[in-house]
Amino acid sequence: MKLLKSISKSLTLALAATALCLGAQARTFDEVKKDGKIIIATEGQFAPFNYFQGAKLTGFEVEVAEAVAAKMGVKVEWKALSFDALLTGLRQDRWDMVIASHGITEERAKAVTFTEPHYCSGGVIVAKDPAIHAAKDLSGKVISVQTGTTYLENVKKVSNVKEIKNFPQDTDARAALASGRVDAWVTDRFVAKQALDANPGSGMKIGDFLFIERIASAVAKGNTSLAAEVNKALAAIQADGSYAAISKKWFNEDIRCK
Repeated sequence: MKLLKSISKSLTLALAATALCLGAQARTFDEVKKDGKIIIATEGQFAPFNYFQGAKLTGFEVEVAEAVAAKMGVKVEWKALSFDALLTGLRQDRWDMVIASHGITEERAKAVTFTEPHYCSGGVIVAKDPAIHAAKDLSGKVISVQTGTTYLENVKKVSNVKEIKNFPQDTDARAALASGRVDAWVTDRFVAKQALDANPGSGMKIGDFLFIERIASAVAKGNTSLAAEVNKALAAIQADGSYAAISKKWFNEDIRCK
């Protein structure tokens, strides 16, 4: 009887564990469609791509995601949190999609499924000293970047950098350059351009690209049904002119990958 009870208890625990795992699975597109909403996470601290104007979440990526969701026939429920928690939460199925200027890398692609890129850009070198404008000029210098980004990964590849200071938010990395705590800041080209346009007296200048990258949203690893629908919707807004209108609103140019 004790053995039978033990077996029964073990079976119950196993079934409970299985149910828990099944319950944690990423939602397919059909499930998202039935619910009528897609849960999308972003950082909300990376202007002009995703940021808050007061209490309102806005930016190029926010508008692109809203347009994509509309083509998919669903509404968006937004989540905003720190950049380094976004893909972790996606792997835990806490949301359906992440759109936060993630560059496509082999390492990230092992953990998530990327959609087609929604823009192409790259990391540029920003400095106050006009002698710092290319990768070779970073030798012996202190560089600021945001934690968990491809900017950090690529600065690590540069030879003879004196020190890399990484910050939770890209705005903190920019502030480090503005206050003279670092010699250069590496960030997205469009982020740098907006920051310098907004602060023409900062003395900061944009130098060369350190690297080029394709930027995409991400869904849970293997969630091909949702990725396919996002790709179809993205292609649709690029074809009907709405993507170009959003892009030109934010950047005065079409920033899709050519």
